[in-house]
Amino acid sequence: MKAAVRRQSLGLLAGALALTAASGGTACNRHPSAPTLTLVWQDEFDGPSGQSPDPSRWTFDVGTGWGNSQLEYDTARPENAALDGAGHLAITARQENYSGQPYTSARLNTNGRFQQAGGRFEARMRMPSGRGLWPAFWLLGSNFSSVGWPACGEIDVVEYRGQEPALVHGSVHGPGYSGGSALTQVIAVPGAPLDSAFHVYAVDWTAGKIVWSVDGNDYFTVTTADLPRGGTWVFDHPFFIILDLAVGGTFVGSPDSTTAFPQQLLVDYVRVYKEGS
Repeated sequence: MKAAVRRQSLGLLAGALALTAASGGTACNRHPSAPTLTLVWQDEFDGPSGQSPDPSRWTFDVGTGWGNSQLEYDTARPENAALDGAGHLAITARQENYSGQPYTSARLNTNGRFQQAGGRFEARMRMPSGRGLWPAFWLLGSNFSSVGWPACGEIDVVEYRGQEPALVHGSVHGPGYSGGSALTQVIAVPGAPLDSAFHVYAVDWTAGKIVWSVDGNDYFTVTTADLPRGGTWVFDHPFFIILDLAVGGTFVGSPDSTTAFPQQLLVDYVRVYKEGS
């Protein structure tokens, strides 16, 4: 999966936005006028240390590269993805030779287990830190296997370069605006570095509109009117969730001598809501 699904960002917001640097952001922090949301799917990652993620919720992509020249081999081993016993999922990148690659990590998804069109998708996470690390929380169209990418659509709720510990990226990809031409926004988050605290990363997705936020503060909106000439809006069908911690690749470059291993992406929870009671 994710053949050629990573990209160059298009622009950096000048200066830090006035985001609230809440280390424990409130779930579903909504504007007073926003529609009522109902929690429909979640994983709080409760369980003993070393336990694999719930197989009724998650499956693994096992392999390497993914069309982006990534340097890790993603496994289904608990050494690379397991509960930490403190209510978190730990996705761990390790420097070790494995199946021809110099690093290991993990990539989890809900394909075939959960998918939804529209609603709010959010995760509370603490990032790793170091050049060449590339964690992401993103959504991919569930018709990926039949129509391919970018026709299936992709929503990057958050991406992060380990060498830029104050910045996060939100992007959307579809026909006519993918890869280096993705619609993207980059923000500086107060309270950085982002490996020092948890933050809530979310999108609110309604008909013809997607809004990105950090800790309940909106920073990027894409609507059908924002598509480039010839672009197609493909966000009208179910998408599934992906969590991963890549090492190297086209978006971040390779680790260097300053990057310490192992590194972890800690996920406190993933929650999905739909409109209505």
